[in-house]
Amino acid sequence: MELHFTKYQGTGNDFILIDDRQESFPVKESIITKLCDRKFGIGADGLILIQNHPSLDYRMVYFNSDGSQSLCGNGSRCGFAFSQSLGIVHDQATFETTDGIHQIKEEDGKIHFQLFDVVEVRQLNDQEWFINTGSPHHIVIMDDIDSLDILPRGREIRNRPEYSSQNGTNVNFAQLLQDGVKIRTYERGVEDETLSCGTGATAVGLMAGKMGYPSPVRIHTMGGELSVRFDQMDKKFTAIWLAGPAKKVFEGSVTI
Repeated sequence: MELHFTKYQGTGNDFILIDDRQESFPVKESIITKLCDRKFGIGADGLILIQNHPSLDYRMVYFNSDGSQSLCGNGSRCGFAFSQSLGIVHDQATFETTDGIHQIKEEDGKIHFQLFDVVEVRQLNDQEWFINTGSPHHIVIMDDIDSLDILPRGREIRNRPEYSSQNGTNVNFAQLLQDGVKIRTYERGVEDETLSCGTGATAVGLMAGKMGYPSPVRIHTMGGELSVRFDQMDKKFTAIWLAGPAKKVFEGSVTI
């Protein structure tokens, strides 16, 4: 089978995008992992199918590079840009993905993705937090994340027993700055550091809001800058928007 694909990246978080409106893509873990493999496949942090939806603009089916599924903020923004290129949508859309129905729009050259309200914000100790933004995120505040050996530390936290019931957690290491927060992320499902993580950036932005940072919070990822806008009322965050770029890298065909 010849498969046409397009590669997109959002602040370095990269994805294989497939027009699956005919629902002909063979959804098999072995195929997804091979396509995402950076040595034997196309190479990506995840794979995205854009499908028709009976009442919304489109359905976005997201897979991590290991074939597992989760909400993906940067992937949602790249999925919207790809849907624009297909002529499915223009400057805004309503679509369904892993955790439900979301709004998304293009404004001022950036793509803004709205996440669900967040109530669960847990401060574990002086340096650690847990926030679920549609995907679970453990956050560790550090003075210097550049020198961090992220893989062993990320794997240890990702696989802690307290997270076993939810298939582990993503792990974000955050350095507080005057103009925002700098982060590095270990992503479950990729099982490695990614240059950016949208739901992780959002979680860190909300944590920063709890610590007194005004909305929007600038998030400096290894692959570029994102912003997180929100309204904060008591213990609840509403009107949460993740904004940043989504760029086409290349397109091609592969035999699967």
